[in-house]
Amino acid sequence: MTTIRPPAARSMSRLLVPALAVVIAVWAGLPLLWMLLTAFKPDTAIRTSHPTISFTPTLDNFRNLFLGGNRVGAYLVNSLVVTGVSTVIAVVLGCLAGYGLTHWASRYKRDVAFWVLSTRMAPIAAVLVPLFVMFRGAGLVNTIPGLVLAHLSFNLPFAIWLMSAFFARIPESVEEAALLDGCTKWRRFRTVSLPMARAGIVTTAVLCMVFSWNDYAFSSALSGPDTATLPQAAGALVTQSGIDWGLLSALAVVVAVPMLIAGLAVRRHLVSGLSLGAVTGE
Repeated sequence: MTTIRPPAARSMSRLLVPALAVVIAVWAGLPLLWMLLTAFKPDTAIRTSHPTISFTPTLDNFRNLFLGGNRVGAYLVNSLVVTGVSTVIAVVLGCLAGYGLTHWASRYKRDVAFWVLSTRMAPIAAVLVPLFVMFRGAGLVNTIPGLVLAHLSFNLPFAIWLMSAFFARIPESVEEAALLDGCTKWRRFRTVSLPMARAGIVTTAVLCMVFSWNDYAFSSALSGPDTATLPQAAGALVTQSGIDWGLLSALAVVVAVPMLIAGLAVRRHLVSGLSLGAVTGE
């Protein structure tokens, strides 16, 4: 039996939903806006006892961040290398393993898929000590390859699980038609399945990038002065003499902007990928 709501209730719901959305947007966006404003404030406007939004913007905080002896430039290069290499490897291996897992005709397929996903369920703190012991024995502590492998240990299971879900949504009739046309299994994977799963590839790549770019735990435990990544620079700005909020806000902008640009650049594929939606309709 269908319940018909009175016009007053429908009008109230139409007003409450946008109002709630505005409240949530303000709640989530206000700290980010304040961080952005602080990054461009001069030191006198930051240290005033009364917060103000009226000031003359300056780039001194960014200039001091990169030229003030904080080694942020080196940290930025390390973050770019670790994030880029680990993401590419995770996506490539995730596509191959996810496709193979999807088309593996075995009664143990679900068990293997759950085992792959279960390796991602462990908290980072639970695996840091074993990873450190193994990496120290292998000579990978304080090395870029060590950080790449550490990020892969969490990114790869997630990539395999996510890509297998996307490949499973490709209609079997499409791949069967490719086989009838004379395509080999490799050519079918490369020319048919990969293009139809591009939303999943983009989604997997962006999520792996976000994890690697923002990682602090692996970097702090497995890296050293020469291989530290950008998130570690935030800890270096907190000293016994105090916190330089201008530099810290500028660093936060530097960390946030690349991922924001990447998300906006692929937002169409990212939305369809996160919804596990029309893979065949792309």
